[in-house]
Amino acid sequence: MNTQETETISQVLPRKGLSGPQIQDMYELLTRYFEGVTDAQFERDLTEKNYVILLTRATELVGFSTLLAYEASFERAPVSVVYSGDTIVAQEAWGTAALPRAWIAAVNQLRTTVPRGSYYWLLLTSGFRTYRFLPLFWREFYPCFERPTPPDKQRLLEHLARERFGTQYEPQSGVVHFTQPQRLRAELSQIPEGRISDPHVRFFATRNPGHARGDELVCLTKLAPENLTVAGRRMVTPKPSSVHLPLRARSEWGETCSI
Repeated sequence: MNTQETETISQVLPRKGLSGPQIQDMYELLTRYFEGVTDAQFERDLTEKNYVILLTRATELVGFSTLLAYEASFERAPVSVVYSGDTIVAQEAWGTAALPRAWIAAVNQLRTTVPRGSYYWLLLTSGFRTYRFLPLFWREFYPCFERPTPPDKQRLLEHLARERFGTQYEPQSGVVHFTQPQRLRAELSQIPEGRISDPHVRFFATRNPGHARGDELVCLTKLAPENLTVAGRRMVTPKPSSVHLPLRARSEWGETCSI
């Protein structure tokens, strides 16, 4: 699956289809924006995933996201999950909608690989830009400042977090404290003064006060067409002239979650 948007091309590949040079480019791009990245951590994150989204301009890698689609069991019923791993977009590609468009298209296709039960996105984020992805493209997601998390969704979130992160997950705060966290570099880890007035950003900062240290807030959203916002639906069926995100949304793509 390839989509071209101005000069940025997105490609979704099985993880096993990556070449050695592609993997090396991914590692170098991640270390450009994150501290604490080790070869072993990067290899471990990549090995457990089954798909990768690559963004390129000409021959240069300008972004990627790793994905794991799997089936879990919750309260004696199957549930399908997409879990995001290492993800980054280079600053020179912040203005493109190629990643969200490719990501939403990819998770729609991955539904066929995990067809049973409701379908959810399990997201960890140590950056406010990642968290802002949720209200930009999804109508309901948790946790959120606008509404309390319903009890059944809270139980599901905690179940998936405990299952995947064990004792590194702290249920009282909803945050994962990794033993060896990957931290956004200083210039990206701080929330600009003008952004804290955004209620979503303010909520994120309150719920994850250790984000600059690499603490990750656990988030959950249902992956369903009816849960997409207007902007999300545009990513599914973009108009030919809609080749960039709205100006107010472009800064959300400086970084995304790192696992």
